[in-house]
Amino acid sequence: MSSDTAAPSAPHRVADVTRHTAETQIRVAIDLDGSGVSKLATGIGFFDHMLDQIARHGLIDLDIEARGDLHIDGHHTVEDIGITLGQAVAKAVGDKRGLRRYGHAYVPLDEALSRVVIDFSGRPGLHMRVDFKSGMIGALDTQLVYEFFQGFVNHANVSLHIDNLHGDNAHHQCETIFKAFARAMRMALEIDPRMGNVIPSTKGSL
Repeated sequence: MSSDTAAPSAPHRVADVTRHTAETQIRVAIDLDGSGVSKLATGIGFFDHMLDQIARHGLIDLDIEARGDLHIDGHHTVEDIGITLGQAVAKAVGDKRGLRRYGHAYVPLDEALSRVVIDFSGRPGLHMRVDFKSGMIGALDTQLVYEFFQGFVNHANVSLHIDNLHGDNAHHQCETIFKAFARAMRMALEIDPRMGNVIPSTKGSL
């Protein structure tokens, strides 16, 4: 190869998934090898802010359009976005060859501190221990944070542990959770050059 010829770059891991029900109409487009660009329209301002954390700190390009029955409440919209995002991640990540697989992060914000650990195990499981100090953050019911992550793990087929270790302000608590989730995802989704084309499991599949 001549010195002025660059080696071809690996293709980006991308997916575009839609989910239409009687309660919501959702489209998620994702690039796991992006630069953190997001375009978000869920109808819930603070939730858009949290999804932006996933994109920005996970270096994931994320485009989410959602129309849901917000005249009832945010439950169906938030849960179904979690489901659709999980489906998109599973589709984009493929068979997980060369994947680091595991990721973890601690993220502080003033008095709040959260820890998130993720395993792209092929098995869904969620442990979440968060005592939110407020029931609402803007228009987001804090109970729906669990529903979002439950929908995500069920369809991304990951094991996810979320612990808010400290926090007196619900906004800070929630933001540290989403930032730590993004950082843990970024670590787990990286391609390990030492792994080569191997699936990171003694079983040979994930």
